Amino acid sequence: MIRHARVLPVLVLAPLLLTACGSEKAGDSGPSASASASASAAGPAAAPGTREVASRARAMGVAPELVYVTEAPGFTLAQQSVGVLGDDGFSATWVDGETNALLRLAVDRGTITADTCPEQPVGDMSGEHTTCERDGDAWYRTGAGRHEYALSEEGHVVRVSAEKDAVPRDVLHAAALAAHRPDDTETDRLPPSADPAPASPVERGDLPRYGDGAPDNHVDVGG
Repeated sequence: MIRHARVLPVLVLAPLLLTACGSEKAGDSGPSASASASASAAGPAAAPGTREVASRARAMGVAPELVYVTEAPGFTLAQQSVGVLGDDGFSATWVDGETNALLRLAVDRGTITADTCPEQPVGDMSGEHTTCERDGDAWYRTGAGRHEYALSEEGHVVRVSAEKDAVPRDVLHAAALAAHRPDDTETDRLPPSADPAPASPVERGDLPRYGDGAPDNHVDVGG
């Protein structure tokens, strides 16, 4: 199913974590040693550190546990790209200032396994052939000219994808392993909470205090 993001305010980045990239085929039994560090960086993480983080996530329409932050060298977050993915997932895109290459982070509910990996399209390109390769705790996936790292978490999948010819695999891998939920020290980097709705209707100057409340269109002499 193709899922689209609804545009929302900006989410600022968290620190970068760089790790080496390994390789293992989808049918292999164990993870490669070169990507084993992902267990600490992208394994099961604590929920957002404060109530404020959760409050701001809900104000954006995103489930707090699906909000992730990441960073990649040379890439800057495109503010207009931050939005809701599907029902309550999260999506954002970073742009390389020199090459204009795009790096997309997407978090949505679901799972990914050796059996289901080839059935899930890379990015939004449904109907295209997908190849899957195990790389540590992640899946390295390619299809329709794109490549992606997908990390399966508890009830959701964290994906970082890009055009295969635009973003090197090691950069993609590092950005995937750097993805994590914001903690309490990153609360001030989230968008402001939504302003509360006014307690009473805004008062209009053209509405009379008597009668049926129709606007006062009276024209003065000479008007």
